[in-house]
Amino acid sequence: MLKTSDIHLRDPFVLPVEAERQYYLYGTAGAHAWTESAAGFDYYTSPDLERWQGPFPAFRPPAGFWADRNFWAPEVHVYRGAWYLFASFKAEGVRRGTQILAADGLQGPFVPISDGPVTPREWECLDGTLFVDAHGGPWMVFCHEWVQVGDGEICALRLSDDLASASEEPRLLFRASEAPWAQPISSKGRHGYVTDGPWLHRLASGALIMLWSSFGAGGYTIGQARSASGDISGPWQQLPEPLYAGDGGHCMVFRAFDGGLRLAFHRPNQSPHERPQFVLLRETASSLEIA
Repeated sequence: MLKTSDIHLRDPFVLPVEAERQYYLYGTAGAHAWTESAAGFDYYTSPDLERWQGPFPAFRPPAGFWADRNFWAPEVHVYRGAWYLFASFKAEGVRRGTQILAADGLQGPFVPISDGPVTPREWECLDGTLFVDAHGGPWMVFCHEWVQVGDGEICALRLSDDLASASEEPRLLFRASEAPWAQPISSKGRHGYVTDGPWLHRLASGALIMLWSSFGAGGYTIGQARSASGDISGPWQQLPEPLYAGDGGHCMVFRAFDGGLRLAFHRPNQSPHERPQFVLLRETASSLEIA
């Protein structure tokens, strides 16, 4: 049995399974996040977000798989009765992108449903997440990376109904520098604004907000944007103050078995100290707050 503090994981994603009264935890393996080799993706299970069993394998790259590093930010979604894993991958000389995999259940094994990433092949992309619009249409919301464009972007890509391909060109939703709290960083000779980990959440009021991460005065930071139209098209308005500014980020929101909303993220951002964090949230009519 593991404690949460024993799990070296970035980009945590929690899936509550009511029928089992178990939480499933996926994420980026901390030990392999920055290496030039990656084993795949694992999951852990817990009845209470404190005691965990695992890791158990969810995805192992098949022979000939196009990527061998930067296996990042897995998210598992149920869509039209099937299970899909969204995750980012990269190889030497091949741009990073988000690919979609499928399985018969949330434990996997997940297998690719497309030949390579769904995001544009000429773009450096990561952190794709699923959004389903009011008409039932699937979208991927993802980051066009700052390492390529300087001012990191968050974009939306309409998907085919089977999630195997894009059905339109990407739409720019906003850039990182639009957030008043965001600050540029310098790394490996590059200078710019980061976008990471978009997550869409529909408030009880009907408002649509997006949580996303960048860097601010306190290090890795979670901010919020609100769609003025209530849909993915926006326009997106940045809230002036971040949701969390304590060197933690790449978050998602889930509803715990007690009915409360929880924010999952990793903190701190410095390797090898990253650990999953689970924080109680409360909703207002127009945003989320740390409870």
